[in-house]
Amino acid sequence: MNTWDSLLLGLSFALQPHVLVYCILGVLLGSFVGVLPGIGAMAAISLLLPLTFYMSPEAALIMLAGVYYGAQYGGAVASILLRLPGTPQSAVTTLDGYPMTQQGRGGIALFTAMVSSFSGSLIGIVVLVMLAGWLSGLATRFGAADYAMMMIFGLVAASTIGASRPAKGFAMITLGVLLGCIGTDVNSGAQRFTFGHAELLDGLNLVALAMGLFGVAEVIANIRNPERQSIAARIPLRSLLPTRDDLRRLPLPILRGGTLGSFFGALPGTGSTLSAFLAYATERRLARQPERFGKGAVEGVAGPEAGNNAASITAFTPTLTLGIPGDPIMALMLGALIIHGVQPGPMMLEARPEMFWGLVASFGIGNLLLILINLPLIGIWIAMLRIPFNYLYPAIIVFLCLGVYSVRGLAFDIVLVAGIGLAGYLMTLAKLSPALLLLGFVLGPLIETNLRRALLIARGDPMVFLERPISAGFVLASMVLLLVPLWKIWRRKRAAADF
Repeated sequence: MNTWDSLLLGLSFALQPHVLVYCILGVLLGSFVGVLPGIGAMAAISLLLPLTFYMSPEAALIMLAGVYYGAQYGGAVASILLRLPGTPQSAVTTLDGYPMTQQGRGGIALFTAMVSSFSGSLIGIVVLVMLAGWLSGLATRFGAADYAMMMIFGLVAASTIGASRPAKGFAMITLGVLLGCIGTDVNSGAQRFTFGHAELLDGLNLVALAMGLFGVAEVIANIRNPERQSIAARIPLRSLLPTRDDLRRLPLPILRGGTLGSFFGALPGTGSTLSAFLAYATERRLARQPERFGKGAVEGVAGPEAGNNAASITAFTPTLTLGIPGDPIMALMLGALIIHGVQPGPMMLEARPEMFWGLVASFGIGNLLLILINLPLIGIWIAMLRIPFNYLYPAIIVFLCLGVYSVRGLAFDIVLVAGIGLAGYLMTLAKLSPALLLLGFVLGPLIETNLRRALLIARGDPMVFLERPISAGFVLASMVLLLVPLWKIWRRKRAAADF
């Protein structure tokens, strides 16, 4: 069966009335929970998983997938309007999306996010259709050493490229990595930095960390600075229309972000969070004026949104063809399939073609529905900002608490998010980047796991990171990025001495 026949088979399956209803239900629920700060796709899929027992495995997978990529759309809304990332992947969108809102360009930021998300999803679908087999083969070539060096390169790039103070960036990255070490060591079983608290045995709650750094910190800032509460009054309805300059800046970041997301989403163990951060770092590195980033650059919204939505599509490649989940949400998808008696693996495309290609067809249908649903609602999202903040922030705090509590059911996490929020506000005053801390926290445990795995395979020989071509390339690129700031400092000091 060729690709065209496979697509027709998938489309005929996805357009069946009962399957189409589940697809619509999934994207609507995903968009809704993505907008709500702190809820996210993980909690929604966990709650819906028991309901899938009464569905066919194909319909269950299509509905859960709709929740997943629908949450990517909705997560950008709260990130842009209120600096409250609805999903961890949306945290990077706050860096330029929220400054655009402060400048009265919230409508343009939302328009950019929706169009970029849709375009990135289309790129991911095309890649998934045309290169599914090839991507699966390429993903198997990445070893533990390659993964470790790739993630280290991502951290180095994020903290150095376009940064005015790389030392502060390194400090935040390091702090994030250290926070990621909290919990039980999976290799030795030793407790690290738990200080006798059983609630920390599984580590810090990612949702609590993200909501504290970006949610509670912003609430504190608005309470202390009443002038920030009148943002909505400065957003006229005509701001929904992008300028010609904005439209000119969109295509290349969307294409680059979608391409990066498609590639890294197909790699097992990476997920869409890494794709969003790498897309942002790439746009800042390629920009002629990198100082615009963090102050409302439209490219800083377009690239990450295209990247994380493309990754959310191609992330199904390793999950379905290799049985290796790309992130915790993909692990839930994998569990749902196993519960239904479906064993993902290399033979799945031949054994269950209607499931794989029906899912691919539902991606196109679901993303089309999302763009039709979300674009008309942009005015409603902006109208939310006209609510006086002294009425709005108690509701925000309630949503934050509900979202954090729903993940593990621990009151400790609510106290934790309050403390993290205060620390996040102090970081903002010190002009430190909470996003870099979050990136270090997410990638730190993955780096540690892959470093250990690579060294165990190589019997402790560190040369394994230079013997593999892919790993050696990332090592070389990381060294270049580290040496460039040092060279700039040396040149600046030399110029001052000559003067």
